[in-house]
Amino acid sequence: MKKNKELPLTETVYYILLALNEPAHGYLIMQKVEELSDGQVRLAAGTLYGAIENLLKLGFIMPVKSEDKRRKVYLITDKGREILLLDYKRMQHIIKITERSLGMGGSDTDEEI
Repeated sequence: MKKNKELPLTETVYYILLALNEPAHGYLIMQKVEELSDGQVRLAAGTLYGAIENLLKLGFIMPVKSEDKRRKVYLITDKGREILLLDYKRMQHIIKITERSLGMGGSDTDEEI
């Protein structure tokens, strides 16, 4: 697997990119991240908007037109989707070698960590 300097994504960025598979404004992104993470990740507004600014600079997300002029709406770009998939594959590799190393055999038990 080729090393990418933009990986690994932080947990927060990973969830933000997942949330932006559909257009969303800031508050909706915060709600989606909390939902996707089963309540384990809660974003403060400052954290979210700092991450959005950085993701815009990297070209991972883009602003999209919205009917509501008061809210900025964002969407993941092809580049963002590509980096999200690369990080997903990186984590899958980590899971696979951990299961192999611990003799877990890849069981489908859904244990809480």
